Amino acid sequence: MSNPGQHMAAEIAEQPAVLGGLVARRAEIAEVAAAIARRPPRFALLAARGSSDHAALYAKYLIEVLLGLPAGLVSPSTVTLYGARPDLRDVLLVSVSQSGGSPDLFEFTETARKQGARTVAVTNTPASPLAGAAELSVDIGAGTETAVAATKTYSATLLALYLLVDAVRGGGSSAAAEIGPLAQQALDTDVQRAVDRYRFVDRIITTGRGYSYATALESALKLAETSYLAARAYSGADLLHGPVAAVDEETGVLAITGAGKGGAALRDVLSAVAERGADVLALGSSAGDVPAAVRVPVPSVAEELAPVLEVLPVQRIALGLALARGFDPDRPRGLNKVTRTR
Repeated sequence: MSNPGQHMAAEIAEQPAVLGGLVARRAEIAEVAAAIARRPPRFALLAARGSSDHAALYAKYLIEVLLGLPAGLVSPSTVTLYGARPDLRDVLLVSVSQSGGSPDLFEFTETARKQGARTVAVTNTPASPLAGAAELSVDIGAGTETAVAATKTYSATLLALYLLVDAVRGGGSSAAAEIGPLAQQALDTDVQRAVDRYRFVDRIITTGRGYSYATALESALKLAETSYLAARAYSGADLLHGPVAAVDEETGVLAITGAGKGGAALRDVLSAVAERGADVLALGSSAGDVPAAVRVPVPSVAEELAPVLEVLPVQRIALGLALARGFDPDRPRGLNKVTRTR
């Protein structure tokens, strides 16, 4: 019988090489970007499920901030269950799926293409049905992922989306040039104190602003699926609009605190939860600048790239917590590697 968590641990460790390899292949992604730029869209839509949904939210921020285009997340069931046929002429649809095997994303992408959308699949499985349904595709090139919890495919999807959007705006991806070595630094960060402190917590809130909101969502998912924690993610802005009332001395708060506008906007939120006695774990490039019980630093990088690095120590914390609580994150109960939804 394999050692608990060995697949998740191995795939976490692969990420510096995976990310570095993706940057080396950025010319392939630039070709897809050039095809998009030749027919500029009116706006963009993103289709995804699970971890890929968090990556799609990250892409939404990239598209709206870096390209100045409106962007939204679709509800695939409007097409698959209700038979809607929206007018998608001059619309960019980016479908994000690590496996490329979800029937609803395939059907939505196929329908969107028929309805006039320029369709792009971002996937780790270039021979998947989703990639075949889309007009264009980006292979994230993370290699086979055995662990049920997505790690390397998630970070590679984030980077692929950044490289795609940056290339559409005519950028040279210089900010990502050293992402491989920086990822190794992020993985080398000591997270044991965080594991020791939060192994007995029953509920945790994760929070972030801006680009890092995607990291907060992915963090909650990782903690829930590996350690069975009652984890809930909130935008820092939304946390103050009611949910903060549920925060007390028994609440753990994982705050994604990076440099830039998003991290700066989170400081008032952390002051509010600190006043309520919450136990705060600050993680990010500005973790040392906020009040917290535990701080996990992350190497500094351009704010729009920070989520690629922020999630790496989160994955190690999730792995450590699962093992400390007596669970095997490679065999989470009730989950399979590919979830098929309609």
